[in-house]
Amino acid sequence: MAEWNAYYQNEDEEQEQEEAELSGGDYKVSGRDSLVFLVDASKEMFIKGEDGQPSNFDMTMQVVRSVYTSKIISSHRDLVALVFYGTEQSKNPRNSFKHVYVYHDLDEPGAKRVQDADALRGEKGAQLAAEALGSGETSLGDALWCCANLYSDIKLRLSHKRLMIFTCRDDPHGGDGARDRQARTKASDLKETGVLIDLMHLTKPGGFDVSLFFRDIVSPPDDDGELGLQLEPCDKLEDLQKRVRARETKKRALARLSLTLGEGLNVAVGVYATAVTARKPASVRLYRETNEPVRSKTRIFHTQTGSLLLPSEIKKAQVYGRKQIVMEKDEVDAIKKFHDPGLFLIGFKPMEKLKLHHHIRPSVFIYPEEDEVKGSACLFSALLKKCIERNVFALCRSVFRRNYPPRFVALVPQMEAVDEGKVQITPPGFNVIYLPYADDLRTLDPPRCPPASQTQVNKMKEIVQKLRFKYRSDAFENPVLQQHFRNLEALALDMMAPEDIEDLIMPKVDQIDQRLGPLADEFKDLVYPAGYNPESKPAPKRKTADAGAGAEKKPKVGATADELKAHMQSGTLGKLTVPVLKEACKQFGIKTTGTKKQDLIDALSERLGS
Repeated sequence: MAEWNAYYQNEDEEQEQEEAELSGGDYKVSGRDSLVFLVDASKEMFIKGEDGQPSNFDMTMQVVRSVYTSKIISSHRDLVALVFYGTEQSKNPRNSFKHVYVYHDLDEPGAKRVQDADALRGEKGAQLAAEALGSGETSLGDALWCCANLYSDIKLRLSHKRLMIFTCRDDPHGGDGARDRQARTKASDLKETGVLIDLMHLTKPGGFDVSLFFRDIVSPPDDDGELGLQLEPCDKLEDLQKRVRARETKKRALARLSLTLGEGLNVAVGVYATAVTARKPASVRLYRETNEPVRSKTRIFHTQTGSLLLPSEIKKAQVYGRKQIVMEKDEVDAIKKFHDPGLFLIGFKPMEKLKLHHHIRPSVFIYPEEDEVKGSACLFSALLKKCIERNVFALCRSVFRRNYPPRFVALVPQMEAVDEGKVQITPPGFNVIYLPYADDLRTLDPPRCPPASQTQVNKMKEIVQKLRFKYRSDAFENPVLQQHFRNLEALALDMMAPEDIEDLIMPKVDQIDQRLGPLADEFKDLVYPAGYNPESKPAPKRKTADAGAGAEKKPKVGATADELKAHMQSGTLGKLTVPVLKEACKQFGIKTTGTKKQDLIDALSERLGS
């Protein structure tokens, strides 16, 4: 009979499942993301900047290459294309458009595409682009039409379609009204088909005026969380990469729920995970003869007859009090269901009531979904504003998915923050903090240590003050993942050796010693005895000369009968360790058939209760 745990998941598995769904994306349900880079290939794009700064074309190719590699790592099934306009040569499906060169069709990124983008970087890349592409007349309308054909040729379901225009010319047609109108018409057609058009305008002498032409081309933001048209052009590679990263990925909702504020008062919200643990991709099993992927299938057979069992012939069971409780699948589903998915407001609490140790798992983020329920954004914004003004959090009961156990959560308000370039750093909304139940809290018995003197405390305060620095989690990459993907990249691109990585979480010992100076030695003299060397190995223990004491005696493990009865009455036998329970069974002469903790507890409860 199948184990209960084979069907009834615990919360750790549910959390991993939620993270996997969000990080990997359910392409069968939501579709794939797609991104088209539409790059201006005019002569102005190849002019180098001042003080040896790279050209606008070179910066664009570095960004394209960066997006290709990040897509391969994070979402390899997304579709990406690279199209140049304003070229002398023409290459596109059916060669219907002049001066438009489709360098990469809309397809999954791969090693060959990364190599192609690398080849277009630097001075050699500029020469290759001049030979292969050239610079000719510009018709942005034809380029947008060509991109529309790329989307129409894709038979896959696309959940998110985005087109990014990279240019340093604010009037690409030089005042040609007919071509301007054609481009605006094709841009409008693309927007109607669900394509979002973004402008990544680059610096040019005299400044870039978006009001001349591109204001009518770019798509308006979907909501307050989306970035609108940026007026200031990008003059640095870091700024361009940051702006592209902020727009390239569509935010996928983990779930869409109803936040119930009272009877008949509901707000539609989307649940997002702002931070998901990055993991190495799972390895793929291949057949050694052909290198084709293989699939594994599980079959369940009867232990006595060997016959194949169907799902309808399998039941679930759990042992309770040495008795096997058997249930049908429908009964298990009914037990697991507490309420329909949603958030239900209970009340408000001051922020000081929320403690750091209340965070028992990673938080998620909620944001209003205006498309689901009209007026959700307005009511959500008013609730957020009042919670911030009064410095309170909302206490809610949450069920995030059907058949998931209910949890207490705290909705902590968060204000919007943007940087100097008007790029959003933190969005406005509520962070959902999972709160512990009384069953989750544990009483600890920490070891007693001698207290530090005030002199030692003051000296450590000086050390802490010297070693303080501004910490940002996005400044530290996982060295294990970086090394893993650098090795894969080197193998895929036939590189002689992988690129070196810098382990950013390694302590900088020289800088630490320079900052501290003599403080470390002074603290050591205050705390440790004279001549103490932490790197020296402790001296081996001397064995006693007594022959009868050759083996070290183990501490006695056990509990008295009164202590066991007290534990049984309070229901805390489960807190005792397995060796203590075994010793107690020996004291009472109980013979147990198994060594599992629950079997020992059941046997002791039966003897002590009689």
